[in-house]
Amino acid sequence: MADTERPASVSPSGAGGEPGRPGWTFLTNHSHVLICITEDDSVRSRDIAARVGITERAVHRIVTELCAAGYVTKIREGRRNRYVVHLDLPLRHQVEGHCTASELLRTVRRQPGAAA
Repeated sequence: MADTERPASVSPSGAGGEPGRPGWTFLTNHSHVLICITEDDSVRSRDIAARVGITERAVHRIVTELCAAGYVTKIREGRRNRYVVHLDLPLRHQVEGHCTASELLRTVRRQPGAAA
């Protein structure tokens, strides 16, 4: 492949609608939502949706699934939600099941003060 050719995995308008970005990612939307929640335990669904690049409805479905699986507890506080993440649970797929959610998040979360 010539240097000027784009690999098949990169779309003209890939993930997040940015030209030249890949159309797929290594982590799922579930992990993206979990990362957002661990960074701000009172984050709004609207803000998660904007950051992850999915709809608010998709965020609601994912949060519901994370709660049902025991990874997140949602606590209603007035008109807002606060989330508690349970980091000691193993990841769900057999390939990464030997790792906990804590290990995944420690690897991918931004460090305080790091550039966005």
